[in-house]
Parts: sequence; structure tokens; C-alpha cells
Amino acid sequence: MDLYENKFKIDSIRLKDWDYSTPWWYYITICTKDMKCWFGEIRNGKMIYNQIGKKAVEYFENIPKHFLSSEIDYFIVMPNHVHGIIIINDTVETRHGVSLQTNFGKLIKNSLSVIINHYKGAATRFTRKSTDITFQWQRGFYDHIIRNENDLDRIRTYISNNPLKWELDEYFKLNK
Repeated sequence: MDLYENKFKIDSIRLKDWDYSTPWWYYITICTKDMKCWFGEIRNGKMIYNQIGKKAVEYFENIPKHFLSSEIDYFIVMPNHVHGIIIINDTVETRHGVSLQTNFGKLIKNSLSVIINHYKGAATRFTRKSTDITFQWQRGFYDHIIRNENDLDRIRTYISNNPLKWELDEYFKLNK
């Protein structure tokens, strides 16, 4: 028997039987490691971006330029996390949509995981190249498959109101 069997394995939070390259609408949240506020601050209910935050916004807006089968519906970069709605349309060739093998399983071409992986990588490379900070993302990301119009409206409202409710947000409290 292996001494470390099942001791360090972390189960995936992804929906088991769902293909995340399926054309659909996805709500995602990506957090910085240890919930550090790298992207700016909230003042009077508005997000004020620093240099890193401005690049994080730019890279999120540019996802469809790199993944031609994707669209961005709505998003916000907060001080220590990003909320967004990414739409994956019918698959077409992309600039970065290659299949990769990782220890966590195969990343499928044009999938949500590949898109987030490239976004996180671009933001990390910029930050490490442009600053002397040790920027890191939290492992993985949260996703929610948007089920209907009511779900979509609720999520858009949540994203829109996020800066107004920052001091009540769990990600704010984790940073104090």
C-alpha cells in the first residue's frame, strides 16, 4: 500500500460529466493567492485600478482576440479577484486553443480551463516582468454554468454591485 495514497489528491470542483468546451455561458471567479489585493482598491463604491489592475482588465477584454470562439458578456476586476461571464460559441480555430496535458487532466482545446489558464498566465507574466512583486493566483477557479435568463440576470446584478458591496464581500473580509 502506498503511504501517500489519496492523501494529497484534491478533487476537481468541475461538474463531472460536463464538457467545458461546450458552447455555453459560464460565470467564473478567479482569485489571487491569499486574497492579496494586487489590482487596486475600492473608493466610494468604485474600483480604482492600479497598473496591474488596468492590465488585468485589458487582458480579460482581449480574451476573444485570442480565443475566437469566445465572447465576454460582463466582468469586473476587483482588488483581489475577477468575476466574469464568458461565452463559448461553436468551436473555431484559435491562436492559443491547443490541447495540453497536465497533472490535473487534459485541457481540452477551446475549453473554459484553457481560456482561464491563458488569462492567468498573461497577467502573471506582465506583473512579474513589470514589477518586483511575487504575484500569484489561487489554484484553479470557480465556475458556474449559467442555466437560464434569471440566472444570467442575477449574476450580472451581482457583478455590477460587487464594488458597492465590497466591505460586505467575503473576499474583502479575507483580506483584513
